[in-house]
Amino acid sequence: MVQLCKFLAVAAACLAAPAIAHPGEKHDPHHVKREVHARDAMAAHAKRSLGACESTLHARELNKRSIARRSHTVQNLRKKRGITATPQKWRRNLAALEKWEAIDHNRTGILDYSPATPESMVFAANTSCILSPTVTDGPYYVWGEVVRQNVKEDLYSDGVDVFLEVQYIDINTCRPVQGALVDIWQANATGVYSGISESGNYAADGWDSTYLRGIQQTDRDGVATFESIFPGHYEGRATHTHLLTHLNATLLPNKTLEVGTGSVAHIGQLFWNEVLRSAVEDTYPYNTNTQSITTNAEDMWSIEQADSAYDPFPEYIYLGDDLDDGLFAWIQIGINATDDYTDNSYYSIAAYHDANGGHENSDSSFGGGSGGGGAPSGSMSMSIGGPPTASPSASA
Repeated sequence: MVQLCKFLAVAAACLAAPAIAHPGEKHDPHHVKREVHARDAMAAHAKRSLGACESTLHARELNKRSIARRSHTVQNLRKKRGITATPQKWRRNLAALEKWEAIDHNRTGILDYSPATPESMVFAANTSCILSPTVTDGPYYVWGEVVRQNVKEDLYSDGVDVFLEVQYIDINTCRPVQGALVDIWQANATGVYSGISESGNYAADGWDSTYLRGIQQTDRDGVATFESIFPGHYEGRATHTHLLTHLNATLLPNKTLEVGTGSVAHIGQLFWNEVLRSAVEDTYPYNTNTQSITTNAEDMWSIEQADSAYDPFPEYIYLGDDLDDGLFAWIQIGINATDDYTDNSYYSIAAYHDANGGHENSDSSFGGGSGGGGAPSGSMSMSIGGPPTASPSASA
């Protein structure tokens, strides 16, 4: 399992403007540089921790179950969608990647698999056992999204279907992280996030919109699965998908999380290689997106010291012979289950949903907070044990 992974690298920012972050988000370069040193220390600890447990019986058995599950998932998806064409199996040679910021994945190729190719060669690959837990969640995180596997909606969700499997492993034990509640959110095909109505991101239906957002709970193998679309691009950031992981949070009967419960154990972003992104964006409605494209190499969260082994790109296969059939993608993420980033400067709640719809979080400033200059904290105006309290100006 873990021998297929790469370990945590230093998340160094590309400090040059203008491609700095999400629209409206600002970060102090000096603050980001300090974070680089902290991540360096975390990398060394994670490497030692994973190395101590990767050969255990439970770790090997988990890897076997993961291979079988991914194969079974693809077979079921193909059957459900009536796909008979031979699937294209895409894999990447991680050893060939010299530097993260240079990864445009033009090196990615289709290996010549035959029907006799062992499943272990196709579905055992994991891109990263570690994703940096302090990568900003951006100013577009919304509290109050509901538990649902399919985050697509009738409107504003057209695009290339992606069936995403995210597996969480505790770096201290190499055991799956069970019962975690995982938030996912991303831009739609034309580069717009739902739930936000601010300069740089005016969503149709404004604060009330919820497309391409949802929550899933990890199972006994630490797996959460989502049905979504390939994210669209927008100016200033490489194409990416957001993930935020809650541990010990209380799930309410209305399928939302109770405010103030649990910890934030992980904040991360998945990136998508340039070859795949280019292929997707030749299709409709991605080809109607007029915003400028930012490559992975140009993104502010590009990574130096890639030999420390940070690779936030999911593995994926075409379910059929073209993108119309959709993609199955998977990634394994190592986290320290004892960490809590609730008070981290990169945890920012921009808005929330309650029984009355969507609202702006009046305590969150998109321009960044004081002190280190990072994104604002995740605090909201709220009544203890109850829903957040909206400011009058924030009503939808």
